Amino acid sequence: MSEMNKSTVINFIKAFSDGDAETAKTCLAPDAVTVAKGFGKLSGPRPYEIIVATTAAFKDTIPTGLRPEFKTITAEGDRVVVEFEGHAVLANGVDYCNQYCMAFTLENGLIKNVNEYYCTILADDRILPLLANVEEQRQELGAD
Repeated sequence: MSEMNKSTVINFIKAFSDGDAETAKTCLAPDAVTVAKGFGKLSGPRPYEIIVATTAAFKDTIPTGLRPEFKTITAEGDRVVVEFEGHAVLANGVDYCNQYCMAFTLENGLIKNVNEYYCTILADDRILPLLANVEEQRQELGAD
């Protein structure tokens, strides 16, 4: 089971990194929640719908993808912990390199909970303005 869970988590991270919301959905339980730990504006819990929407938005905000460089992957039962570094270039041409540690809990082979640890200050500074621009463009186009 641990190897299957590891595979699900890696598939999710790659899908998230590439802005592939459809693949990300196949890795998530319908009641999945991610919690970005820390004190930045991007910190806090995100339910399934927001996880999927954020993943889709990353296609426009991070066109190179995060390009994760996996450092460690530890799996035991329904828990998988992954350390990786992202090496991205944002849509505005700015480099975005952050370090991540994500602790996943799976149930029946699907991601149920993720505790995310990364530099929220860097994410607030570099990614938050781009996400706001994507939402603004969606509203201008009349998208839900």
